Amino acid sequence: MTRNIVFLPGDGVGPEVAGAARKILDAAAERFSLSLEYRECLFGGAAIDASGDPFPADTKAACLDADAVFLGAVGGPKWDGGGPRPEKGLLDLRKALGVYANLRPVSVAAGMEHLSPLNPERVRGVDLLIVRELTGGMYFGKRMEGDETASDECLYTKAEVSRVARIAFETARKRSGRVASVDKANVMATSRLWRKAVSELHAAEYSDVELSHVLVDAMAMKLILAPADFDVILTENLFGDILSDEASVLPGSIGLAPSASLGEGTRGLYEPIHGSAPDIAGQGKANPVGAILSAAMMLRYSLDAGEVADAIDAAVAKALSSGRGTADIGGKDTTSSFTDAICALI
Repeated sequence: MTRNIVFLPGDGVGPEVAGAARKILDAAAERFSLSLEYRECLFGGAAIDASGDPFPADTKAACLDADAVFLGAVGGPKWDGGGPRPEKGLLDLRKALGVYANLRPVSVAAGMEHLSPLNPERVRGVDLLIVRELTGGMYFGKRMEGDETASDECLYTKAEVSRVARIAFETARKRSGRVASVDKANVMATSRLWRKAVSELHAAEYSDVELSHVLVDAMAMKLILAPADFDVILTENLFGDILSDEASVLPGSIGLAPSASLGEGTRGLYEPIHGSAPDIAGQGKANPVGAILSAAMMLRYSLDAGEVADAIDAAVAKALSSGRGTADIGGKDTTSSFTDAICALI
């Protein structure tokens, strides 16, 4: 069966890392006899330049017809001067696809602890997964713009909290069986709803999973002091955005971090968590690993090809352990040469 993948290269280094992911998928498809078809569409700033819309109607139609969507990166200072923002397209894309849970794995492979900015002993054994709610909270609430007064509404329903908590609990059952739910229940009403909804679901259906509640400021500290203590971290949209970027540097570079955004079906949105990095765009400096591992997550979650995903993960690990890499992790590779090295190991 042929699987259809829409590629949204986007802006900055997005086309470079999306191209790396596609090259890896082609290598894996050849080895494992997969049938993949690609369609490339304009999105983000590139789409604004072409049509004035960061998420054009034809791009939306293609995404809704695909088995999976891969995004490179969006945004940049070029689009800061008023008018539509590339990031608005990203919010609309997530809404259109109905993806409400963002999975961001963070691990430090044995022997690679020296790449971390933290003491190697502190990051040894880190293997955590952040499950971030993606379509609610402050990013989607009502807002009031103003020069003297401004406001952003943070809104959650119990149903929104429960459905993303279910994914966290189900995922924890397949890992080490622990969930740390992050909130700010000592201050925020939405966080008190969040904690109550998570606790009720845990008591009713997931009492076999160990649940703890951690205030977001404490979690920000603990991710630096004792990151290996955590398994699955569940959190709302804004907190998850911040904490996942913090956690992403534990292995040594945000360029190593992948993500998957999932909803009720098998179709998902896959993207490295780094930004568009316009300052290095087109120079071959972008680390392709986050994009490549995102492609592996796509194979695992949307394309029912877990064995192929495992092969890609293993190839990346072997390349990193051999000393290959881009400059952000102390290597001498370009984006292209590092990708080729991983392809050769698949």
